[in-house]
Amino acid sequence: MIRVLLVDDQTLVRQGIRELLLLMPDLELAGEASDGIEALALLETLQVDVLLLDVRMPRLSGVDLLERLRTEGKPCPPAVLLTTFDDDEALLKGMRFGARGFLLKDVSVDRLADAIRAVAAGHTMIRPAVTERVERMVDSAPPQFEASILPDPLTRRELEVLRLMAGGFSNREIAESLDAGEGTVKNHISVILSKLGVRDRTRAVLKGIDLGLV
Repeated sequence: MIRVLLVDDQTLVRQGIRELLLLMPDLELAGEASDGIEALALLETLQVDVLLLDVRMPRLSGVDLLERLRTEGKPCPPAVLLTTFDDDEALLKGMRFGARGFLLKDVSVDRLADAIRAVAAGHTMIRPAVTERVERMVDSAPPQFEASILPDPLTRRELEVLRLMAGGFSNREIAESLDAGEGTVKNHISVILSKLGVRDRTRAVLKGIDLGLV
């Protein structure tokens, strides 16, 4: 059973998602909150496997909640952001602080359930409409240098590093996760940037999503 904490300031949205979750035998609503402040309190007492967060809420938004948890070093369940997707900055910031899924609010019940199951299993779930927007973002940001004429595919370890980067992990956290040195991780990241033809970590993650690597 996957326990979900739903955080959205719109009562009708919460009611609709609550009813959708009731249709899924493997999903359970652990609790509800109308903003990030309430969610922080609930996370202290509830067992939560997945966070389902509205991007924009009063007092503390979904993205700001992820940032608060990361900054304070508190455990953060894998998160799916619900959005109308009119804010590229929120998308990037959400990725930076560990969001693993992005869905538009007109999502179908099957897509929502798939996203919850995917992030609970450690995967990434991004709706095609979001992927198309990411592709435009990547295309509109010219690389600092050209990718190889015949780009090499990423190795298995480089893919692991890229996916941890997409999860918002720092170099030190990636090193600890992979039982590697921080210098080794930095070398891997440099190679990843070179192979993808991008100039920074954020664009590497976006390009990885665009290519289906993340």
